[in-house]
Amino acid sequence: MTGLIAAALLAGSCGRSQAGPSKNLPSDTTGTAMLTFKTPEHDFGKVKAGEKVGCIFTYTNTGDADLVITSASASCGCTVPKYDKKPVPSGGTGTMEVIFDTSGREGLQTKTVVVQSNAENNLVILRIIADVMKNGS
Repeated sequence: MTGLIAAALLAGSCGRSQAGPSKNLPSDTTGTAMLTFKTPEHDFGKVKAGEKVGCIFTYTNTGDADLVITSASASCGCTVPKYDKKPVPSGGTGTMEVIFDTSGREGLQTKTVVVQSNAENNLVILRIIADVMKNGS
């Protein structure tokens, strides 16, 4: 009988060692990423038809958790976004390059890139504008 009581005491003391504030640490330390672009729009001005032009959008993680960009989709196949897939820590910065191929385009062009991430603002739209001039204009 005393062996049974000793086993109950041991089991009870093991259970108590798991309780306490440290048990809730993982949920207390999780935060939220926030994707903040320095400028969400870029105007190339006048460009020649057939030219490939590019710009770099700079962003900062202004949240308190790692930021991960999961995708960047352009409104048109003529626009290609390139970005780093590594997590950006809180306060860290990153870049997204957007290349626009003006081949077959003419006049004022506006293209968008939808950026998806794990941030609180999980959808951000970037915009590029170009006035494509015909060759010889």
